[in-house]
Amino acid sequence: MSKLVIIRGNSGSGKTTVAKGLQKKLGHGKMLISQDVVRREMLYVKDGEKPKVEELLFQLAMYGKNNCDVVILEGILNSKWYNNLFERLLKEFENNIFAYYFDIPFEETLERHKQKPNAHEFGEAEMREWWHEKDLLQCIPETLLGQELEKDEIVNMMYEKVTEQEG
Repeated sequence: MSKLVIIRGNSGSGKTTVAKGLQKKLGHGKMLISQDVVRREMLYVKDGEKPKVEELLFQLAMYGKNNCDVVILEGILNSKWYNNLFERLLKEFENNIFAYYFDIPFEETLERHKQKPNAHEFGEAEMREWWHEKDLLQCIPETLLGQELEKDEIVNMMYEKVTEQEG
């Protein structure tokens, strides 16, 4: 059965970097769904209550479930706005979900954001507006990831968890 890895957290926490690293380490044929790519580039819509991107994220995850061993879903994915999505994914993937939440202080996310190629697109004011402290899911338990962990440590930890049930 296909596995779902959920990687969530505030803007600038390292979600996309880790998700890409995990996909590469897992190897070919592993699907990465980035909320930002789907929302901002494919649909060109704003995020908020009753997100217009929710159904497409679900459909992409179902495609991945039917065609890939591992599906990685990464993004801010506000727990209240996307609760319905997570409940639906839980029904589909059952206990084959590995969920992680970057629990990083705001100041650290701001510093990380400054290192990103798109740092010029938005800044501290927008990041403060989007900020949600410990925005944990209600229906799926998440492993908390702190700022003391390096990217490679996180990728290796996730890789071990996702592959430990295999062969």
